[in-house]
Amino acid sequence: MAKTLHRLIVSVVVSALASIFFVAPAANAGDVSPMIVGGTRASTATYPWVVYLASTSGSQFCGGTLVKANKVVTAAHCVSGRSASSTRVVHGRDDKQSTAGTVVNVTRIWVHPSYRTATSGYDVAVLTLDRNLNSATLPLATPQDTALYAAGNSALILGWGTTSSGGSASRYLLKANVPLTSDATCKSAYSQYSNTSMVCAGFPQGGTDTCQGDSGGPLVFGGKLIGDTSWGRGCAAAGYPGVYGRIASYHSVITAQL
Repeated sequence: MAKTLHRLIVSVVVSALASIFFVAPAANAGDVSPMIVGGTRASTATYPWVVYLASTSGSQFCGGTLVKANKVVTAAHCVSGRSASSTRVVHGRDDKQSTAGTVVNVTRIWVHPSYRTATSGYDVAVLTLDRNLNSATLPLATPQDTALYAAGNSALILGWGTTSSGGSASRYLLKANVPLTSDATCKSAYSQYSNTSMVCAGFPQGGTDTCQGDSGGPLVFGGKLIGDTSWGRGCAAAGYPGVYGRIASYHSVITAQL
């Protein structure tokens, strides 16, 4: 009863279950409480490849990264069991209350076939959009990009999620930088950690992290997408870094969907 899968939490139970490992069912993802903890305002003009996922009513529930004109990488737990017709991708909108940018329909959702739960890995998915977006895209980390995963690298995180575990949603896109941790550090925090499918990032003292609603959003270093926001204990807690899907490990299966 002490851990939280903090990236996607149903709003009506956030306060009661903030200390329990929990991923909201994807079928109800439109009902979730949609920031980066310890972040600052960011702009999609600077990061044009960061997008958010929304329900048909416009409620934001996860993040994602445009990796091809009509393809978005996100977390499997965001969309597993969810229909393409009930999912939208919002591009070029910093302020969720504005009408800026483009709202795009999703025609296909691919979830990694080995995905079961975020904590067991394979937490990656690819969305196919109904049109090509005129936008810069972010390259994927490859298996040869081992240097990008070195402990201490200061990686960029982006999202529209909550500013604290169980806290209020951000209206605006936020960003922060967090250092990648060593495999040993992450394994000591989480017994479920696997260096073949995950990577951790965060300061030892906490204070900066992804949080509820940031799931599926990007972890960026070296001009490449090296991770997608997946899970962790609470948000920005000392000794418990955020856990991200290790994109390099999934490069071939993601590329097959592009």
